[in-house]
This record gives sequence, structure tokens and C-alpha cells, in this order.
Amino acid sequence: MRLGLKVMLVAGEPSGDLHGFHLAREILRQWPHTRLFGMGGSLMKEAGVRLLFNPTSISSIGFIEALRSAQVLRRVLLRFGEIVERQQPDAVVLIDFPGFNMRFAEILKRKGIPCVYYLSPSAWAWGRGRAEKVAETATKVVAVFPFEYDLYKEVGADVEFVGHPLLDIVPQRMPPAEARGKLGITGENPIIALLPGSRRQEIRGLLPIMLKAVEKLREEIPGIEPVVAAAHTTAEEEIRKIGSGFVEDIKAIQGQTHTILSAADLAVIACGTATLEAALLGIPQVAVYRTSSSTYYVAKLIVKIPYVALPNIVAGREVIPELLQNEVTPATIAAQLVRIWQDGQGQGVRAGYQEVRQRLGEKGAIARAAKIVLDIAVQQAKTKQT
Repeated sequence: MRLGLKVMLVAGEPSGDLHGFHLAREILRQWPHTRLFGMGGSLMKEAGVRLLFNPTSISSIGFIEALRSAQVLRRVLLRFGEIVERQQPDAVVLIDFPGFNMRFAEILKRKGIPCVYYLSPSAWAWGRGRAEKVAETATKVVAVFPFEYDLYKEVGADVEFVGHPLLDIVPQRMPPAEARGKLGITGENPIIALLPGSRRQEIRGLLPIMLKAVEKLREEIPGIEPVVAAAHTTAEEEIRKIGSGFVEDIKAIQGQTHTILSAADLAVIACGTATLEAALLGIPQVAVYRTSSSTYYVAKLIVKIPYVALPNIVAGREVIPELLQNEVTPATIAAQLVRIWQDGQGQGVRAGYQEVRQRLGEKGAIARAAKIVLDIAVQQAKTKQT
């Protein structure tokens, strides 16, 4: 009879909730008697994780912005320290959310509880110092990028490259006509997908600019229609409210990002995981990123890479246009979209996507990551029995 394992999963943002969902399902598929608990969102709960706290509604971006919820997260951190002391999980999986998880890892290290980083802190962006801190606390780092593996290996971490989980999560692109039908889109006008992010301040800051860019874009591509892909944590009504002053009857659809992208001819996407999803689906895009001046200034001092958009980071060159801070204007976004459209509706961008896909490894990343977690948990459970 198999051991009844206890595994804690800790995610703090909608993207982490998505990856936690898929990892949790795979853990239970490989080891059905696993008890899963921790922190995450509605998707992880759906996958069978008993949630102790759901921070996805308060997750924020930036140094100054994060202070608004720092006191809440500090209390959660203290509470989680008490919980792991009492529950003694066989393994804890930390999914992104570095501001919280790197501190939690220190607690786990002191208590002798194995800790696995999955979607680990972006040491390749923030520098060697962050990688060294992770190496000090992690039992294992599950790397999803090849350059991530190289850096963690260099600083002495126990690291294994599994490939990127989006290769398992993102489906083959649906035929555009079929995707339009599923979304209830009639007619043959070109479609532009707008993905303003999952955090409230991102949406408020970026969506109006995106919608104004569509108005300018119509001067070159008449009739192009915007469809807003709302994250699973964002209400469609909130999107419509924010965009109501710019487009009549704005079409916003929650939780169908891949279908919306499949239906689209172009996309404008807030820098993040969604840019990589669009790349895997082959959708020409412009990536945008805008935050407070203070956050951007600090980040410029610290971040060590020339690109922000994930497809460009993976390729090591500019595959898609990325616009940052003051560059994020309706005119500049529209101009980049027109340039892509005039290049055979994005032939050059699509060619670059092939390089991105090749560098992400092979499918099966989630199964490989789950096996690593379970192997560590089993070893810990057996140790506790002796």
C-alpha cells in the first residue's frame, strides 16, 4: 500500500494558480493518496488543494504597490510557519510569488522541511545573488528555462530542467473560424485580442490605452474588432466598466484566453506568461509593460536582462515588439501592429516563434515536475517513519 503523502503548494498570483492547478492534478494522478493543501486560487481549489488562504485578489506588481498588502502577507507567513510546524508536510512546492515564497523557504529550511521551487524566482533577470539565496534554501529547483538551469547549476543548486509547462497547457491552435464560433463572433472582420493582465492596476493602466490604440489601428485595418481576454480571476463586468468610455459594447470574455487568441489575427498583451502563450499559438503580438515610475526606476537598477517580454528573453533577441513605460501609447502600439500586419500579417514574428518553441524543451514538463515532488515527498515520509 502506498504512503499517504502530505504536500503543500504555495502560489500567490493568477498565473501561479494556473500552474498549481495543473501540477496538483498531475500529483494526484501519479499518487492518488496525496493530501494537498496550501495557498492559491480557485483553480487550485478545483484541482483538490485545500486552501488555507487565497491571495490572488490582492496580488500586486511593483515594490511600492506591494506594500499595501505586505502586512496581510506577513501575517500569513507567520501563520504558515505555525501550520508547517504542526502538519509536517512531506514536501512544500513554491510556485513563483518570490516576495513571499523566498521568505517562506527560509522558514522551511530552519524546520527541516523539503522545499521544491517550481516556476522559481527569476534569478536570470535579477542576478546571481537571487540564485544564490534560492540555492541556500531549496531542496530542489525545477527549472523551466534552459538558461535558468544553467544559472542555478552555476551557483550550486540541486536543479533539474523539465521544460516549460505551457507546452503541456497550451493546446494546438484551434481553426480561427471554429474559435470565432465558440466565442459567438460573427462576420469576417479581423480580430485583435487584448490581454491587459490579471492585476487590477494593470488592467486600469493598460486597457484604456489598448482600446485607444485599436481606434488608431482602424485607420489602417478598417473594421478590426477588439476582444478582451479576462483572466479567470477578473470579472467580465469589471473589464466592461473600465473600457466603457472607449468602445461601445466592449466584448470581454473570462477564462477563454486560448480560444480568443486562436480567433485573433493580432494581439496586444501585458508582459507576462500570456506573451509566451500567444507565441506557442502563433499569434503576432505587441507586448506592453507599464508600472509606477518608482518601481520602474528600481527595477532598471536591479534587472540584468535586455528584454522584458518572455518570447524575447527565451530567444535572446527581439522576436516581438515590446513597449515599456512612456513608450506605451496608442500611437506607438498602433504603429507596431501596422508594421506586423504589413509583414504578411506577421510572418516574421511567426518565424521567430519557432525558435522560442524549440528552446522550451519537450512536452511532459508537468509530469516530470510532479515526479520530482513525489520522489522528495516519499523520501521524507520514509525518513519520518524510521
